[in-house]
Formats: sequence, structure tokens, C-alpha cells
Amino acid sequence: MSQTVKAYGTKGADKPLQELDIKRREPNDEDVHIEITYCGVCHSDIHTARNEWHNSTYPVVPGHEIIGRVREVGSKVSRFKVGDLVGVGCMVDSCQECNPCKQDLEQFCEKGCTFTYNSPDPHLGGQTYGGYSTHVVVKEEFVLKVPENIDEKGAAPLLCAGITTWSPLSHWKVGKGDKVGVVGLGGLGHMGIKFASALGAHVVMITRSPDKAGDAHSLGADEVLLSTDEKAMQAQANSFDFILNTIPVGHEMDPYISLLKIDATMVLVGAVEPLKPFHGGNIIMGRKRIAGSLIGGIAETQEMLDFCGEHNIVSDIELIKMQDINEAYERVVASDVKYRFVIDMQSLKD
Repeated sequence: MSQTVKAYGTKGADKPLQELDIKRREPNDEDVHIEITYCGVCHSDIHTARNEWHNSTYPVVPGHEIIGRVREVGSKVSRFKVGDLVGVGCMVDSCQECNPCKQDLEQFCEKGCTFTYNSPDPHLGGQTYGGYSTHVVVKEEFVLKVPENIDEKGAAPLLCAGITTWSPLSHWKVGKGDKVGVVGLGGLGHMGIKFASALGAHVVMITRSPDKAGDAHSLGADEVLLSTDEKAMQAQANSFDFILNTIPVGHEMDPYISLLKIDATMVLVGAVEPLKPFHGGNIIMGRKRIAGSLIGGIAETQEMLDFCGEHNIVSDIELIKMQDINEAYERVVASDVKYRFVIDMQSLKD
């Protein structure tokens, strides 16, 4: 059984997003039926809508930063009730049986997790559809509790941009006394600064743009380091305990590697594409590490949301109507947003 709901999506890589009708399954005993109030706009949405990763199945309905209220719960659901403020991030299912899943690392499911959109739909067939829609039905295990004290709109990007930056900071145990660099001030970078600062680290924003210094400090950075200033970079060589690299495209790695202390780590969360070659000697001389990180598991995402509730952390956003999404995509590509668009889904219901 299925139900028809309003959505926004695209029927081809070269076509704009437009209003569509999509099918959602009728909730079963283990499902939570959510009325979506806000949905964040992630660059991954654009990559998928435009088939830039060459794996899109159309029609594509993006959106994996979902905030909403519970409308209905199945008979076996125990953690949620009607009216609860909840979130859905990048995943809506996984096998729950493999070693990564048993370690609460569903994003690394050996059988492949079911992403919120553009994944094979195990219930209705076809592919999954994301949060650019009025409603969604999700298994209880993949629904998250959102603290009622934080702003709903600003909470939406926490479900992707938030967990993407929280997970490496948490995994590498960043905390008080650590000197942490955040490379790139955008949707991911601004969250990295907020989290690292709240964790008690000394935070250095590393950027090519001098005009971003004011924003960096207001977000919680203690210093701003211009990567184009060779003398300044040399003065801070071998001094960082951890670097969070949010640059979304291939780039030179050696300047950032040189900043790391012995045994320190730089984690990549932005560049899902080839990187420029770097000199092996720069990591050998210092036993330095380059690592990657992909979103986070459900338990870790809940931990992040609870932390945000305790510290009143949300994303800096610009609220838009659903009908403005195509213009918003162009602005994201042009880096013309501070720092994340969020869609008011009431505009699709009106």
C-alpha cells in the first residue's frame, strides 16, 4: 500500500526541479510517519540532481536534512509519539546485521546502507525519495530525536553538515588543549568551528580569503590563518593536533600537511574526488596521518544532536521557499550563502 504526497524533484540532469507527486509507503508496525517542516539544502543534493556523480536514477527528489513532527507511529514503535520533534539524516535503512551496523556505523554497512534518496527502495521498489516533500515514512531505528530547545530551522543542516563535522572531531577525541585547524569556511566549515570551539579546542580557521576573518571569529575561531601567506603558514608549521579539511574539490595537500604535529591527523570530509599528488616525505617525516570520514552512524548523530541541545548549537541558515530551489542551487554553486539554505516546507503545502 502507498500514499501520494507532494514533492519537488527533477526528471533529468539538465532539467530544473519542479513539483512532482511521489509515492510513500503506508506506515508499518515499525515505522514513523513524519510531516516535514524544514529540509536543508546540501551540495550533495545538487550533485545528485545533476548526475555529477554519474549514479542518479530519475526522477530524483533530494533532501537528507529533514526536520519534522511525528504524525503517526506503528504499533511496535517505542521511542516516539505523535507530535515529537524529529529528524532524518542521510540514511533510512541498513542491514543491521553486519559488523559495521552492529558497531553503530550504519554508514559503512557492508551490504550498503539505504540512503534517504537515490537508493534502491526495499519497500516500494524503484528508488528512495528525499525530504523535498511534505511527508516521509522511516523505520524507527533511523529517526532521531531533536531537542525542543534549539531552533527547528537551524537544526535541519545538523543532519548532514553537522554530523559530517562532528563525527571526526568526536572519533579523534578533540577537546580542551588541542589546537584544531578548520580548512574552508562554508556549510561544513562553519559547523566545524562551532563544534571544535564548544569542545574546548583552540580553533584556527584556515582560509584563502581575508574577508572571512570576521565571520570566523564570530563563529568561535580563536585565530585566522591565511593559507596564501607563506610566512604565516611557516610560522605555524608542525603545531596542529588535528585539522578538519572541508574543501569540496581537489586541491594541494602539502601546505596543510606541513601544519600537523608529529602523529597528528588531517581528516578529509569535503573532497569526494581525486586530490592533487602530495609528497610522501611530508607525512613520513612526522608520522602524520591523512584520513577520511563519512557522515556518522545513528547513535553518533543522536549524540551530536544532544550536544547541540546542551550548547544551543545550530547552523547559520537562510530560509527559502520550495519554489526558490533552482535559484538556491545556483547560489550554492557560487558559494553565495551563509552558510546553509533551509527550505520552509509549508511553502509546498500552501
